[in-house]
Amino acid sequence: MATTEEEVVEFQVYNTTTRQKEVFKPKEPGKVKMYVCGVTSYDFSHIGHARAYVAFDILYRYLKYLGYDVVYVRNFTDVDDKIIKRANELGEDPRALSGRYCQEFLKDMDDLQCLQPTHQPRVTDHMEQIKEMIAKIMTNGCAYTIDGDVFFSVDSFPEYGRLSGRKLEDNRAGERVGVDSRKRNPADFALWKAAKPGEPSWESPWGPGRPGWHIECSAMSAYYLTHSFDIHGGGMDLTFPHHENEIAQSCAACRESNISYWMHNGFVNIDDEKMSKSLGNFFTIREVTRLYHPLALRYFLLGNHYRSPVNYSISQIEIASESVFYIYQTLHDSEEALSAFQQGTETTTNVRGRISPQALDCIRKLRIELETKLSDDLHTPTILNAALHEALRLMNSYLNMLKRRQQRQQQLTAVLSLTELLKEVKAILDVLGLLSSSTRAEVLQQFKERALKRAELTEEDVLHAIEERTLARKNREFAKSDQIRTDLVAKGIALMDIGTETVWRPCVRPEQEQPVAPAQLDQPAAALQQEQPAAALQQDQPAAALQQEQRAAALQQEQPAVPPQ
Repeated sequence: MATTEEEVVEFQVYNTTTRQKEVFKPKEPGKVKMYVCGVTSYDFSHIGHARAYVAFDILYRYLKYLGYDVVYVRNFTDVDDKIIKRANELGEDPRALSGRYCQEFLKDMDDLQCLQPTHQPRVTDHMEQIKEMIAKIMTNGCAYTIDGDVFFSVDSFPEYGRLSGRKLEDNRAGERVGVDSRKRNPADFALWKAAKPGEPSWESPWGPGRPGWHIECSAMSAYYLTHSFDIHGGGMDLTFPHHENEIAQSCAACRESNISYWMHNGFVNIDDEKMSKSLGNFFTIREVTRLYHPLALRYFLLGNHYRSPVNYSISQIEIASESVFYIYQTLHDSEEALSAFQQGTETTTNVRGRISPQALDCIRKLRIELETKLSDDLHTPTILNAALHEALRLMNSYLNMLKRRQQRQQQLTAVLSLTELLKEVKAILDVLGLLSSSTRAEVLQQFKERALKRAELTEEDVLHAIEERTLARKNREFAKSDQIRTDLVAKGIALMDIGTETVWRPCVRPEQEQPVAPAQLDQPAAALQQEQPAAALQQDQPAAALQQEQRAAALQQEQPAVPPQ
């Protein structure tokens, strides 16, 4: 889908090092090498992880869309103080525990439609590379040993702080360890930790032990991408000390070490408060996707620019869920309607001129919008809220046309226009990682199943309520029938009357609940959550009024299309 504009849009990314957006120019034409810091695998991953890896998945997808040959490396930290502590608490082997949570992470990434990186190295499989890099750093006079520990000397690297902008005298020792009085400088950090009783260890020239946190990424990125590559990414919290220390030790090991672009994603807040276990507002990906479809979580995350803070709330995830349901309802209805006109769609290439000017203009704008916005430092919100929804509205208008009897030429124009719009929308969704490999009907059913779980209802409960309402309407008990519908809407279930049939679908509840603590999520949600007014949407989120329009438009498509004359 190349842009139709004469002027090619240049891809720009925000570089943390220079504090500005820069035109992306890979070191080697046509090829991109990128490294993203992965998880420390000692527990289920949280929505902060989802935010990071969805953001860099969009980068990975868009680079591939632009035609680059991309080598994407994302590591696993599978030996660490946190892993050892958790394993000891559970009486489990640290490597077995870490391996288990690596697999759980991969399942979460698969659910979120994140493409698998080219390489996913684990620290424990790269001890030789780590020890070799430490040896080079020591040979170059930038590290020292004390009692089997090896520390990097920040005083040996005058440029320390160039990424974060910190002055050396202002830096604290680190995020994961306390100050060690043996260090020459409190900011010096561990490259190798001497073995302790009961902890996993490996032999080294400095005695048995294990790597420090920072050295692993330098060693593995150099092994897979060389010392000089294009993009290094991670959460904003990794800027200091982790990435700052990576730069120092990588340059100490190899003077030619150079990374062109450092990219960092923003934080996740919960109802305008920082996500924290101590505040009881800490959510794992698995806890969210138990009640909301993973595509809804991905859509919600893409509704915010990757560098801006994300405010997670029940109201916003429900609106995101509503939006994705509308998208898939439109895709499903379009594919169902077009299947009745298969002979007409086979002639698309021969009669392209008969596609309506409105559809052609919409397709052109959608392509331009995708490339313009993603090329502007991956600005996904505008794509979701403007051009994509305009295309979906137009698709629904053609679906309505196909329900009415009309002349063959008008009918064919509607079919061809809908066919091309469907193809383009699916291509856009694929670039955004929102196109599931499941059938549209399967995805819609998955959304409905989660809506029932949130409502603490079964399908039979809803069908019984529909029967009661039908009987009440037949008996002209309209107050009762209205109350049945209102009660279901309060639980996130909307009833729609299509001809003589009543169908149901998920909807946004008029009042949202406070998120519950993760430990409570195994209990019935409705009994635990407290009601609150719906939170105001952030500027980049779809408006609630648009969602109402989408619901009505999508459900109109459930009537069968008129077959060709």
